[in-house]
Amino acid sequence: MSKFAEPMSRLIDELKKLPGVGAKSAQRLAFYILRSSDEDAEALAAAVRDVKASLRLCSVCNNITDVDPCVYCTSATRNQRLVCVVEEPTNIAAIEKTRHFNGVYHVLHGSLSPLHGVGPDQLRVANLVTRVDAGNVDEVIVATNPTVEGEATAAYLAQQLKRAGVKVTRIAMGIPVGSDIEYTDEITMLKAMEGRREL
Repeated sequence: MSKFAEPMSRLIDELKKLPGVGAKSAQRLAFYILRSSDEDAEALAAAVRDVKASLRLCSVCNNITDVDPCVYCTSATRNQRLVCVVEEPTNIAAIEKTRHFNGVYHVLHGSLSPLHGVGPDQLRVANLVTRVDAGNVDEVIVATNPTVEGEATAAYLAQQLKRAGVKVTRIAMGIPVGSDIEYTDEITMLKAMEGRREL
């Protein structure tokens, strides 16, 4: 196995900690950084430092932001009474791409997973319940992932929020656009049939 100079080995080891980056990719990235100009390398390092120093969680919705409350929570053009609950901040981008949702968000930062020691106390549910209990929310759309953990999280949220008398809905799931029904698994087909709507 090749031995690299200590700074290069350390950089490769740090890059391997990134999700989806294996040993070979980390090595390629490290050599790319080494070959880049001093200005580019310093810009990358400064961006990493800045992200750690400037970003925090919104005190209302738990989204990652540089201003508190975030731009969604303070927007005068968004429906503040319609809250979409997602597992991770990255889920917001997928919903925003549709350009059809004009409400606000609530980020849980995970989903219930008793096998991995993630219970309700490890998720950001308390401030969602507080938002709903304040009477400022008409509907909560639960947009957790269609996994066992996502379904368990959705069921738990519905139980907690319905006590406050708020409308709780779940995003529809089923067959993706452009796919073939022949290759659809039974759970996806079941969800598609359950989520059918009148034409």
